[in-house]
Amino acid sequence: MTKSLFIKTYGCQMNVYDSTRMADVLAPLGYRTIETPEDADMVILNTCHIREKAAEKVFSELGRLKTLQKRKARSGGRMILAVAGCVAQAEGAEIMARAPHVDIVLGPQTYHRLPEMVAAASRAAGRVLDTEFPAEAKFDHLPETAAPQGVSAFLTIQEGCDKFCTFCVVPYTRGAEFSRPAAQVIAEARHLVASGAREITLLGQNVNAYHGAAPEGGIWGLGRLLRSLAAMPGLLRLRYTTSHPRDVDDELVAAHRELPMVMPFLHLPVQSGSDRVLAAMNRGHTAADYLRTLERLRAARPDIAFSSDFIVGHPGESEVDFLATLALVREARYAQAFSFKYSPRPGTPAASAEDQVPEPLKAERLRRLQELLEAQQRAFNLSQVGKTLPVLLEKPGRHPGQLVGRSPYLQPVHVLAPQRLIGALLPLLIRGAEPNSLAGEHLESAA
Repeated sequence: MTKSLFIKTYGCQMNVYDSTRMADVLAPLGYRTIETPEDADMVILNTCHIREKAAEKVFSELGRLKTLQKRKARSGGRMILAVAGCVAQAEGAEIMARAPHVDIVLGPQTYHRLPEMVAAASRAAGRVLDTEFPAEAKFDHLPETAAPQGVSAFLTIQEGCDKFCTFCVVPYTRGAEFSRPAAQVIAEARHLVASGAREITLLGQNVNAYHGAAPEGGIWGLGRLLRSLAAMPGLLRLRYTTSHPRDVDDELVAAHRELPMVMPFLHLPVQSGSDRVLAAMNRGHTAADYLRTLERLRAARPDIAFSSDFIVGHPGESEVDFLATLALVREARYAQAFSFKYSPRPGTPAASAEDQVPEPLKAERLRRLQELLEAQQRAFNLSQVGKTLPVLLEKPGRHPGQLVGRSPYLQPVHVLAPQRLIGALLPLLIRGAEPNSLAGEHLESAA
């Protein structure tokens, strides 16, 4: 009997991948994904602990789902409600206590055991809390095949982090660094390509710390893995995210120089331009170290562009520290970036620091930083007008006859083109630029 499954995904691209794999794990039980939670037989909230007030948002959503769950019961059915991901890992016991209508709470390392959890929850009064870090790798227990993801697909190759930045919960919710064996990654990539993927984004909390077992012994780093994947027939593009500046090695720089399939766009978070704040964050690099890494990559691939992450108002940040961040942004010249006010994460060292920055000051600094970052993004987008860019067409646009693709720099590009061209990599003449997208014209149409 077919059952309906709704998954709401919060946060990062790794959670998107995890949600896809949860659906794969549940497919043999008859579950098929649907677009809304109404009348679903099972609902999973795949949560993220990075954003501010993450737990409160989850509890708010659980309150809304309780109404749907009761309505389902009145009609003689049952809705199994599960909370997965990093909020579940960090606050599993609290969720079980505050939300007794939740049937399953599972961490990000245990979703391969979902069939057993569903079986236990289906029994009378069977609630399940599973937030262990199992010794066995979950990837060894996932189905070998996965549902098609479309033209552009995600593939997790690395999880966890050993860096212990003072503001970050990832080492506590995702655990220590773990890299999948290269042969396992290659096999999954081959399946994704056979299912229609033309671009694969390799994912990891610290993806360039990848150190997976090589097929014939030894260890491969990310650069070597990219070389192997670049030889795969049918695959047109490779990306990877998220990286740490300390793990950009010579082999990875060489991959950018020598592999045209590796896109000339890299998300490389720096968080601050102040050496004092970087030390307080336990980042393990200075602003100068970071800028030298950008220059190494630009020397290898002159057309490369960068994005980054910034946190303003980290405990102890002064106006001088903040001005150093603005100075770094001006020197780095970003194509895009993400910026946030610091917000404490329970259990992290920075959360208990005494010199917290007042909220109004954090908001004012964030505004100034975002003005600069948005100006850089606008300038970069405008610099593409008049150029011909290779664009991978991914899906229909919002308007009739429109398709949307991605430039090498991850910008959405809108173009009038027939749907038969979805999946094609086409040269498009860039006719216009918006703050967050480009307008392209198919050269055959322009002729």
